[in-house]
Amino acid sequence: MSRSIEGIGMTSRRTRERMITRLRQQGISNQDVLAVMTETPRHIFVDEALASRAYEDIALPIGHNQTISQPYIVAKMTELLLEKNRPHKVLEIGTGCGYQTAILAQLVDQVYSVERIAPLMKKARDVLWQLNLKTVGFKHSDGSWGWPEQAPFDGILAAAAPQEIPQALLEQLAIGGVMVIPVGNEAGQLLHRITRTQYGFEDEVIEPVLFVPFLSGVSR
Repeated sequence: MSRSIEGIGMTSRRTRERMITRLRQQGISNQDVLAVMTETPRHIFVDEALASRAYEDIALPIGHNQTISQPYIVAKMTELLLEKNRPHKVLEIGTGCGYQTAILAQLVDQVYSVERIAPLMKKARDVLWQLNLKTVGFKHSDGSWGWPEQAPFDGILAAAAPQEIPQALLEQLAIGGVMVIPVGNEAGQLLHRITRTQYGFEDEVIEPVLFVPFLSGVSR
């Protein structure tokens, strides 16, 4: 790993380790998630001007009115996705800068990531290639459509909040599969974990969250 990727000073491994200590204090206990987040350089997913803040527990802007989620939320959503059964095939809605994608790619066999904003998808793909993470498929598309050609998925993770869960995503979840998704609007959002059973869907409400809204359409 080059020095720019490994980081120095406020982007160093020691800073990442302090982030991991904080995540443990916030209740994250999945050792695989913590190990991967220790090794993944979050600072290379944000603009250089913000790199020194990459390991603070805050969301940061990544352009196009989008954000990189705070480390706690990335860890919590990943932990929830993995808790019942480790999924082999995961659909990610909202590639963004690719940080959550990178975490998933080191924990599951295959990630299929959908992003509606073309420049974000291209930049994320380049960063993941730089990290030698090559088990990710990318699609420039409306996230509410999912990726039907690759369905069903053992796991679905969404990084934007719809007011209601798109029916297409529910249909693309395999029996026994888990979806982690924020739901709500500007008045309030809640993180949900949906498990598909042979009889229907079980819905667990986890905690209040704040995500960018789930928008339709695509942008080039």
